[in-house]
Amino acid sequence: MNTATKNQKVADHPSQKRVISRYRRSEAIGFYLCIAPWLIGFIIFMAGPMLASFLLSFTRWDYFNPIQWVGTRNYERLLDDELFWTSLRVTFTFAVFYIPLSQIIALSAALLLSQNIWGIGIFRAIFYLPSILSGTAYVLLWVWLFEPDHGLINSGLSWFGVTGPRWLSNPDTALWAIIAMSLWGLGSSLIIYIAGLKNVPLQLYEAAQLDGAGPISRFVHITIPMLTPTIFFNLVLVIIQTFQSYTSAAVATNGGPQNSTLFYMVYLFRRAFTQDANAGYAATLAVVLFVIIMSFTLLVVRSSSLWVYYEGQREGKA
Repeated sequence: MNTATKNQKVADHPSQKRVISRYRRSEAIGFYLCIAPWLIGFIIFMAGPMLASFLLSFTRWDYFNPIQWVGTRNYERLLDDELFWTSLRVTFTFAVFYIPLSQIIALSAALLLSQNIWGIGIFRAIFYLPSILSGTAYVLLWVWLFEPDHGLINSGLSWFGVTGPRWLSNPDTALWAIIAMSLWGLGSSLIIYIAGLKNVPLQLYEAAQLDGAGPISRFVHITIPMLTPTIFFNLVLVIIQTFQSYTSAAVATNGGPQNSTLFYMVYLFRRAFTQDANAGYAATLAVVLFVIIMSFTLLVVRSSSLWVYYEGQREGKA
């Protein structure tokens, strides 16, 4: 009788089965105790409020009078709400320009800051610093820079004989000014791209260089494919953050002028706490925003199999 057969017989013994069962039960209890703090926090601070917001979207509540059930009236009201469509248009316009520009600039800066030269850590810290500053503080700084009469930007343009526009008070330029100030805080994406670049094997560059591949060819055929998991991660994060943009427009323009910077979150805040303060209608806007963000996130996740390259895929197919 071999050893495996003996071990199998011992495991089949009733007393051994009870011991294994108790061990597995205690292991499961330990696991749930370990995740209990996170699970409780998720239910109280995430799942609970999300469910409450969904239920609240079928009501009307002004915070002072009893909650009134109105069914799907809030959702029907969205169809005739011009400011709702305006906020969607502004937010989508902002996203169409900000998302690609932010990733291109962050990746370009990461390529420069990933060089092994003396003092590069100082420059990385300088580029990362804006992303950890208070949103209100850096927006106020940009408001001063965009000040039409004494701001640094228009003063610099005047040196070249150019009269700068009234950036934040002109409907034609206000949104572009918001996009420009938002591109300043790309430190988080920058650091993630630098980390991704550090994980690209140097042997690939050396082999490509021996084969006569130039810098552009190495970037297109090595850097980009190896960096696609990092691009995918940053893309998901920036999509979520972009559709939730609030501080820059709220502090700099408060949605104006003429609703040209009326971001979705700014309008949601207005409906929740000003403009007749209807928490039910604001919850409806929140539910729609959740669906929009979830749809774009799922679109990126589902499409990732077509363009995201993982190093282990080649090994698995070999």
